[in-house]
Amino acid sequence: MILRQAEPRDITAILAFWNPLIRDTSVTFTTVEKTPETLAADIASRGAAFQVVEKAGAVLGFASYGAFRSGPGYAHTAEHTVILAPEARGHGVGRALMTRLEDVARTAGLHVLVAGVSGENVSAIAFHRAIGFAEVARMPEVGRKFGRWMDLVLLQKTL
Repeated sequence: MILRQAEPRDITAILAFWNPLIRDTSVTFTTVEKTPETLAADIASRGAAFQVVEKAGAVLGFASYGAFRSGPGYAHTAEHTVILAPEARGHGVGRALMTRLEDVARTAGLHVLVAGVSGENVSAIAFHRAIGFAEVARMPEVGRKFGRWMDLVLLQKTL
């Protein structure tokens, strides 16, 4: 397993496992699928804050972070995303990615990472708890997808 900074060559693989989650699940509240252009812009703008895991030449997942909120008072806090291909789930890939991302975040001077997780995504909530995140808020019915209201669970970890 190789952990490394994302590159433009990873775009097709990432879109193949990310867009079905956007389109078909409540893992994310967004309904707008990623395009090669928007993903390329994210990879370029985030640099080391966009990491992938590769095994036998195949990209199996990514973890990245960006601003939590605007303004200088939040400069040391970031919100992250971790997305895995179906075949990578349950094999320690997410844990390895998050360990790497936390190291990158510490090096960048971040103090806190925040996860915003759909209340319906119980496995992601359990995953974050298992890697040291604590639930700090549950916001009822702030997301909407598939014609229903969904809760947002905020978890955070002090680095």
